[in-house]
Amino acid sequence: MDDTSGTTGTADTSGTGRDTSGILDEALQRLHASGPERLGRLTNHGPMAVEALVRRGQARSVHRWLDYYRAKLEDMPARLAPVTDADWRTALGDPRRAADWIAYFERALAERPWREVLTAWWPVLLPGIAGGSTHPVIRVGHAVRTLLGPDGETAPRVAELAHGLGYWAARHTPLPARTPVALPAPAGAAAALDAVERIPVQDGGLPDRFAQLTSVPVWPAGNGDGTPDPDTARALLTDLVTAAVHRYATHGHAEPIMLVHAATAPNAVLRTLPALPRELWPASLDAAWAASAAVTAAYAPAAPAAYEGTYKEAHEEAARSTFDEVFARAAAHGDDHTVKFADTALDVGDHAARTAALRGVQLNPPAL
Repeated sequence: MDDTSGTTGTADTSGTGRDTSGILDEALQRLHASGPERLGRLTNHGPMAVEALVRRGQARSVHRWLDYYRAKLEDMPARLAPVTDADWRTALGDPRRAADWIAYFERALAERPWREVLTAWWPVLLPGIAGGSTHPVIRVGHAVRTLLGPDGETAPRVAELAHGLGYWAARHTPLPARTPVALPAPAGAAAALDAVERIPVQDGGLPDRFAQLTSVPVWPAGNGDGTPDPDTARALLTDLVTAAVHRYATHGHAEPIMLVHAATAPNAVLRTLPALPRELWPASLDAAWAASAAVTAAYAPAAPAAYEGTYKEAHEEAARSTFDEVFARAAAHGDDHTVKFADTALDVGDHAARTAALRGVQLNPPAL
């Protein structure tokens, strides 16, 4: 994948993530007084959206966006009991323990380097990638991207990783057992997503939809024992993100909010790989594929959109637009999912990805 170059505002879109303004750290400090969810189950997207805005050159819009978004937030929930190294298993997957888990990771990150903590917990949390509608792993991916960036390990950015890991531990939810379905080898990610079988009842919330999952295509196919080497796993994960972004342009109309996660969840994993030991990369690919396939099965339409109409408009606009212009459209639109999806589409960086990002602007209701 490639980024288009260019600089606007106080951060850039070239992939370096430079922020000399301090706006991201200020925004994270504002957001850390809030809990990871609201209204019982809806995710606090604030930290992810502001990181994307700063990363992609729209830092000047962050505080205005937060002024709008803060009305949706709730205070950090009360702590119930400390999570400890001896009893963490009893708290894993218990959303009531979100504040306890965040405090646990705050302590861990104060005692050990963040990469060490991430490496220790990544294999534990990875099987629960679907929890919280995949938002926890996405939040971790944004946090890791900032920590790997040129501005270093500031306290608010390390704290953001604690919030992301804590949210993931609290919402840790394995997918149900599914029957593997063989694909012809070699099948690329686009063909694999096309082969995902839709759930029979396209209704209800994500837990109800995931409960209907009965099968999943085996991908990647044709790799002997099924375990690719680390470099191949990274390449396949890149292929998956690209395919999911491109697919949104033609299939996002069915459920434009939820289907962004088929791309943003695996991209969060891809962004995290450089901070992880290489031996963890193949398992990361497997989990990312499981999450993307599950979201696709739960929300994909029966047929792609016709080319005429709004899809054609987005395709033609993408042909005459730079990615700076496309992302500026998403930032002005203001919807958190639209901003985060455009951020992932920018990582892919081609015409089809620009079209997909503009489809997100078309399909999702504007927030600003």
